[in-house]
Amino acid sequence: MVFIIPPVSADLFPASGPVVSGKVARLRFGRAAAPKNAPLAVKRAIWAANQLRFRLYRYGGGHKSFDDRGYDCSGTVSYALGAAGLIASPLSSTEFRSYGERGPGKWITIYAREGHTFAVIAGLRLDTTPYDHYTGKWAPRWQTIYRPPRGFEARHPVDL
Repeated sequence: MVFIIPPVSADLFPASGPVVSGKVARLRFGRAAAPKNAPLAVKRAIWAANQLRFRLYRYGGGHKSFDDRGYDCSGTVSYALGAAGLIASPLSSTEFRSYGERGPGKWITIYAREGHTFAVIAGLRLDTTPYDHYTGKWAPRWQTIYRPPRGFEARHPVDL
């Protein structure tokens, strides 16, 4: 596997974060802890996505650059994958439909359709929609509630 580390990563993306034992990420107070034995790319994606917890939803946010004031769905997923070194620049929902390989991944799965994208990383869903019916707020955040993938194309990074 080849990692593509964007030039902004040294300042923007975290190099470390919380870890837990086991094979599944755990959520506590909105912050995810990565599985200790997960590949580094998976950990970096999780730690980076934690940084978006208090960012606002902004349509088109995160499309021009990984560094933005707000993020939409594909901008959120792009941010996590950029931190992991899995993409060099942000992708749109349409572009995610042909990203990587088909089907679910072992550690990271991106679900994409025209107009929306979300990801499941080490068992936690990274999404911007209020599908959990808890807050009703559109914003980048981790969710533990399952979202049916009907209508979405499942894709994953090579080897993950």
